[in-house]
Amino acid sequence: MVTGSPPARWANLMAEMMVQDYARSFAFWTGPMGFAVAFTRPAQKLACLIHPDGAQIMIYERDGDWETGAMEPPFSRGAVIQVYVSDVNRIAQAVQAADLPFYVALREKWRDWGDRLGGQREFLVQDPDGYLIMVAQRIGERPFP
Repeated sequence: MVTGSPPARWANLMAEMMVQDYARSFAFWTGPMGFAVAFTRPAQKLACLIHPDGAQIMIYERDGDWETGAMEPPFSRGAVIQVYVSDVNRIAQAVQAADLPFYVALREKWRDWGDRLGGQREFLVQDPDGYLIMVAQRIGERPFP
């Protein structure tokens, strides 16, 4: 049985993440990360989660389906899941209050966007299964120095 309802507008790209402990991952995403439940399938231990700023993800407890190779922590080798938010400081404070370690502490970073630099405040944290999550807030653009 499904509880809740699908998002009014589905994201064009959504990470669907296999987790080892559904309850622990659910607490991480709906706690310090600030996501809300769109819908759940309790029998499957699956949740579709939405951030107030628009990001969407799904988490589900591993069941042997869709595993293309050996699954050993950390699960995110080679992938970073980026979540853009309107207040990165608030989420960084919630992560710190939850006593979760930062993989990369909150920082300001400017990157080459081709014809200009794009800036953001960002931090990286690992979820309970080792998925690497970048939480970022865009802070503007500027010309190359």
